Amino acid sequence: MTIYLEHFGLREPPFRITPQLEYFFSGAQRGAMLHALQFAVTHDEGIVMVSGEVGTGKTMLARMLLERLDAEARVIYLSNPSLSPEDLLATLALELGVGKVEALTALRSIEARLVELHAEGRRVVLMVDEAHAMPAATLEQVRLLSNLESPTRKLLQIVLFGQPELDTLLASREMRSLRERITQRFALRPLGQREASEYLRFRLHAAGYRGPDPFSRGALRSISGAAAGLTRRLNILADKALTAAYADGTHHIGRKQARLAIRDAGYPPTVFGSGRRHGWTIAALCAAGLAAAGIWLVNRPSAPEAAAAAPAPSAAPVAASLPATATAADASGPTALKPASSAPASPPRSLDERIATARPLIAERPVDHWFIQLLTANPQDTAAVDSFISRAGQEIDPEALLVYSSAASGRPRLGVIYGNYADQASAARALAAMPAWLRGSGAYVRSYKVFR
Repeated sequence: MTIYLEHFGLREPPFRITPQLEYFFSGAQRGAMLHALQFAVTHDEGIVMVSGEVGTGKTMLARMLLERLDAEARVIYLSNPSLSPEDLLATLALELGVGKVEALTALRSIEARLVELHAEGRRVVLMVDEAHAMPAATLEQVRLLSNLESPTRKLLQIVLFGQPELDTLLASREMRSLRERITQRFALRPLGQREASEYLRFRLHAAGYRGPDPFSRGALRSISGAAAGLTRRLNILADKALTAAYADGTHHIGRKQARLAIRDAGYPPTVFGSGRRHGWTIAALCAAGLAAAGIWLVNRPSAPEAAAAAPAPSAAPVAASLPATATAADASGPTALKPASSAPASPPRSLDERIATARPLIAERPVDHWFIQLLTANPQDTAAVDSFISRAGQEIDPEALLVYSSAASGRPRLGVIYGNYADQASAARALAAMPAWLRGSGAYVRSYKVFR
């Protein structure tokens, strides 16, 4: 467990490098790209390609797309593309429920199954992560798969995620047939300095931080420069900088903590300019610095004293974004923010109780009504879901928060949704009026038909 959580008032570590959907950053065109990807996949755009350097967030984008697709979509996600053409077909056959197939008839068997799913109104999507590592012969097999189609649409939608080496590979003469079948290309670029600052603040607030920005302007310049705009590096450096600040007994992250983080991570030191060099690492600082700071830790002010001494966090300016009155179209949906109330909070409910309560409510809602998808998570992440509901319930109507469990496409998930709106526009207006941290965490509107 990260050692600085209590020190900074965090619920959970904000800078894990594993993709967490609730930490999806929609800035720097990430949100717009996700919407464009979703549109391309659901409107038969053929093969779609996303490229980006290591650490720009391709896997996070892929998993967000996975969650955005409707429940009737059958998604096959390949995280290890180092397959032979025969192994690729065998994997597809297995995922589609065809079973074991003979090499000579594998493609025909897969096509027959895709035709059946098409007749059932099911969309099949093949998502390939790390596609730059796929052998050329297997990429050629992907091209052949893209030829499978009905009279009206493609039977298999294909999305390739890869590093810039994929662009180089596809530029070769041998790959020109596949290259011509790619109808949409997206490039994940590194974050600029301002975007990197917004990204770090977003992650902190998503993890529960409510104080002033702990990063100085100089520290942000140093960290964003050393990270080269790569989100994975930003996570690593920010985590190390927070650890260094904790070891120093401060809530402020300046150039000193930034230098220590960059040196400890092994990134080029020139990015933060000149200055006195330190031979410390984060590990050494935690061992020696905490020992030296023992008096401060022992004599730390009590909780009431600390609360009195700490500057009060500024309130998020969300109320101003609310409409003065609800329109007729909004009448079926809850207001975006919870009104202040002095009534005691109801006792917390378990997720199982919430799911049981929500099930009949969701079932009775019209299929042409809309809701706001706030969160999706693994079933094992119950603590994170509880924490999310607790925080969201302080700012929006807690009675309109519903929890469901789903195993669409064989992927067990927990979901948190909000509201019941007569049309998509009403749901979109309610989403726009929500607190920024909810909007920025990847919330989007969906139709209740996905539950049917």
